Amino acid sequence: MLIALGICWKILHVLGLVYVSALFAVVLMPVVQRMQNIRIRGWCPSRPIAIVALVLAVVSLLTLFFTFALPPVINDIKSFASDLPQRLPGLVAKLKRLPWADKIGVDAAAQRAEAALSSLAGYLFASIPMWAEHILDFVTAIVLTIYFMLEGEVAYLYFLSFFAPPARERLAKTMTLAETRVSKWLLGQGSLMLILGLSSTIVFGILRVRYFVLLGVLMGLFNIIPVAGGVITIVVAAAAAALDSWTKMAGVLIFYAVYIQVENAFLTPKIMKSSVDLPGLSVLISLLVGTALFGVVGALVSVPTAALIAVVINEYLVQPDAGELIRQAETKQQSP
Repeated sequence: MLIALGICWKILHVLGLVYVSALFAVVLMPVVQRMQNIRIRGWCPSRPIAIVALVLAVVSLLTLFFTFALPPVINDIKSFASDLPQRLPGLVAKLKRLPWADKIGVDAAAQRAEAALSSLAGYLFASIPMWAEHILDFVTAIVLTIYFMLEGEVAYLYFLSFFAPPARERLAKTMTLAETRVSKWLLGQGSLMLILGLSSTIVFGILRVRYFVLLGVLMGLFNIIPVAGGVITIVVAAAAAALDSWTKMAGVLIFYAVYIQVENAFLTPKIMKSSVDLPGLSVLISLLVGTALFGVVGALVSVPTAALIAVVINEYLVQPDAGELIRQAETKQQSP
């Protein structure tokens, strides 16, 4: 057992790639199966043909993204990097007019911000070789995902054969439930991220906020992190709007306040009602653990992994009488 654990620790990076690829294969397989059910004059595409069609569709979407959506974001990043050092003194002067400016140390904060920007530029330049390695990992993950979609079912059935028939049936039902809920969670979360990204980009553009495309993309991406992601992005967006005027900053804050109410009251219950109901604390912990283990990729798959673990724990560890305890805790939490 110790030797096996040592080997797993040695190849942890490879195991991470395999796990991420298997997870994406599980999420994409329902799409492949639906494509296989398409009938064209009595002909149905085989699994390899459906996978090739899916890959071509994804490549086409990525090509459109890199052609039309990515250049404005890159231009906004360049403009932000070049404009901020010149516009920062003006923002500091505006902050100094506030009655509580002396208490928060505006000058010291501005100096720390300039130093952070300088170190960030150096870090980005020095990390170019590391990004090249990530590109190789990305290509490897794509190849593994395709292989998992082609042969993953055989490997899954072989894994189930390690268990006795009663335990095998129970585990198969649990994995099927986990697959369904994880897929629905990813689809729902992706829809929420897309809605926030598009709406914020449109509103910031109407308000003529600088770098509105970049800010809209950040708003959508960071929406995967509950509470903290929204707070971070709205602070950045409000600061960018404050470079021009306090009126634009107020417009950004009002938009986000209205959107939060719409999301909590309408979007989240409608979109996420059939997905795994994960507490915010478990989501934050999973994000921290995933980021610490595998960086950005770990953060991307951390919440689906938490959903998978939650399904397994509910099936094998949670006792039948635990529902009453959970209801009591929820009642205490909601009571004033």
